[in-house]
Amino acid sequence: MDLAGADVCVAGAGVTGRSVAAALWSMGARVTVTDADATRLGALSDLAGVRLVPGLAAPPEGTDLVVTSPGWRPSAPLLAAAADAGVEVIGDVELAWRVGAARPDPPTWLAVTGTNGKTTTVGMVESMLRAAGVDAVACGNVGFAVLDAVLAGHSTLAVELSSFQLHWSSTLAPAASVVLNVAEDHLDWHGGIAAYAAAKGTIHRGSATVVANLDDPWSRTLAGEYAPVTARRVGFRLGSPGPGELGVVEELLVDRAFVAEPARSADELATLADVRPGGPPGVANALAAAALVRAVGVEPGAVAEGLRRFRPGAHRAVEVSEIDGVRYVDDSKATNPHAAAGSLLAHPSVVWIAGGLLKGASVDELVAAVADRLRGVVLLGTDAGRFAEALARHAPDVLVHRVPSGDDEPMTAAVTAARALARPGDSVLLAPAAASMDLFRDYAERGEAFAAAVGGLSR
Repeated sequence: MDLAGADVCVAGAGVTGRSVAAALWSMGARVTVTDADATRLGALSDLAGVRLVPGLAAPPEGTDLVVTSPGWRPSAPLLAAAADAGVEVIGDVELAWRVGAARPDPPTWLAVTGTNGKTTTVGMVESMLRAAGVDAVACGNVGFAVLDAVLAGHSTLAVELSSFQLHWSSTLAPAASVVLNVAEDHLDWHGGIAAYAAAKGTIHRGSATVVANLDDPWSRTLAGEYAPVTARRVGFRLGSPGPGELGVVEELLVDRAFVAEPARSADELATLADVRPGGPPGVANALAAAALVRAVGVEPGAVAEGLRRFRPGAHRAVEVSEIDGVRYVDDSKATNPHAAAGSLLAHPSVVWIAGGLLKGASVDELVAAVADRLRGVVLLGTDAGRFAEALARHAPDVLVHRVPSGDDEPMTAAVTAARALARPGDSVLLAPAAASMDLFRDYAERGEAFAAAVGGLSR
């Protein structure tokens, strides 16, 4: 992809914008970066040769290409004006794909999307590939920009992709791809579950191997709708696998897809004890990761070794402490109802700390599913009222405490209230089922506040 001398406008001055602007300038492009946030734009002043212009509502005259940060909606004035003027708009992932594809030895992409489990799955993929001796890196929506990974020259990329990033990608063609699951999330951006799911499904459009979660209806449907006719199709399930599938037999993860005789044989990949985090979501992620790496020839021994080496990221079902017989568990990464359900169902008796920004999602189904294991609930954040209404409908006998909206230390107040509700043998579980940005910078800061508040209890 020759961008030397091209005029490129970069929409957004965050982490993605910095990565894109620096890379484009190094390729010889003339780069303009715009953002409504002047402070964030100013933070890019160290990028020599890059023009910084606040609040552009249309691309500068002569612009050849617009590269948008993933959170920008198509209706944003700059992007809409570009489309009206016939200027192509792509995202950083599409740019990375085109740059990599133009290289003599392009990297292999193993692509992962879904509502929940993406980061864990790409981490497992990276670990399995490295156990096999492959030069691999996890990148994309996990903190390491995919364009940076391409430019660094890694041979294989385990790429986490959000629905936003996929919306702005058009020619992506991974060696293998998976939609882990689909549940209500980001409906405020996409306008509905069907549009959100469709954005996820586009990950398969150019894939050589399409992997589907057979236990998730959306994953099955999207694999059927978006898989190329030439693609190899592989499924995974938490039960016993059929031919062409990966699954679980007793305590073993097994493969009946990437074997010589799927109808009569299977490869043992790992044991359930090798999988962290444990429980159904972790096992599903491990099976998805195994399917992706098996699609590019990784042997069973490396799958097992990769799982044994892998350690989940912070704020993903991490036990912070046990005090007076009560476990305190940080799953701040459970930022939507689907993720929170998997977390709650792993504990028999829970004092649940929940709340935040629901982004258009409903919590009725979640509350109904977990009502019988709730000792009590502590609510905080903007959408606490919607949680309270669902609890009144589906768990009317459960004690509910709402942290006042004006509380200066909402997490400390929440943890203190949860301790008062808990009994020995219970788990106090931070699994908010909502985004964090109403009270915290991000889910990590929310989890850190929880850990600090729990630490205060033990002093």
